[in-house]
Amino acid sequence: MPRWKALPDELDPQVKEFASQLRRLVDRSGLGIAALSDRTGYSKTSWERYLNGRLLAPKGAIVALAEVTGTNPVHLTTMWELAERAWSRSEMRHDMTMEAIRISQARAALGEFGGPTAPTGGSRNGSATASRATGVAGPAGVAPTVPPQGSAPRADRFGPAEPAGPAAPGGAGGRGKRRLTMFFAGVLGAVLVVVVAYVLTSGGDGDKGDEAGPSAAPTTSAPQLPAGVQCVGAGCTGKDPEAMGCGGDLADSPTRAVVGTATVEVRYSKTCKAAWARVTGAAPGDSVQLDAGAKSSKKGLVGDADTDAYTPMVAVGAAADAKACVTLASGQKGCTE
Repeated sequence: MPRWKALPDELDPQVKEFASQLRRLVDRSGLGIAALSDRTGYSKTSWERYLNGRLLAPKGAIVALAEVTGTNPVHLTTMWELAERAWSRSEMRHDMTMEAIRISQARAALGEFGGPTAPTGGSRNGSATASRATGVAGPAGVAPTVPPQGSAPRADRFGPAEPAGPAAPGGAGGRGKRRLTMFFAGVLGAVLVVVVAYVLTSGGDGDKGDEAGPSAAPTTSAPQLPAGVQCVGAGCTGKDPEAMGCGGDLADSPTRAVVGTATVEVRYSKTCKAAWARVTGAAPGDSVQLDAGAKSSKKGLVGDADTDAYTPMVAVGAAADAKACVTLASGQKGCTE
């Protein structure tokens, strides 16, 4: 039976080549996934995701793998950078596809407000005038008419009545009237587009506006994070520490305890300002949880074929603010100090 599962067909070729290279390094080292986890500081579950193409390994994990396998980290990180760009392009294509779907929906909705197109035909000299007299001006569906030249005194829309005079040279008066009409039709059309766009994007949450509090004060720019780290502080709460780049050499285990055959520990990342709980040497059915004052993480459950598990992160100011607890399948419990 082959050691590795086939990589997903939808993976970008660059990402697939990178995952294959990681597999070759692991095979050449002779390490199992559990030993790889122990030596790099990244969990067994995370390495399974990296090596099976379900998640792109963070840069810290790649550097740790290079050290464990005796590989030049420069060459390996170069391959990682190319794979990271390909991974980002794949996510961007997905986002663009979703955006195209939303644009199509918006266009379809806007089409419901369109009017009949202007009729064509008529004599060579009168076709343009007839089209303007009966066509629809802009999305608002306004159909302006052009009064005949030399008629009786007319009342202008924006002023008192004036006696009709001879036709302006070159149709200048008619062009001015048409430009004014087209201007207001354009304004109405723009208003309609804004209204429809708001309806499509608001999702029916307009009634919640009254419940909203005052606008928040301007926030300062986010701190500069190392390459591969994707969150800090409260933004890390509930997130996977390995996927966010907070594990590996960016984390340590300041407190731990042994319960039965299992070791439970608090993992803390000063860079990410967050902590999580991890258990190793455990058995299927064992679970681990992090408590940080009034905040607790979701439980991490040891799977049928695993011996370790970890929880999502919780934002904490210091490692001393957190406590890790394990509950064995036998019912025995224990926590770090």
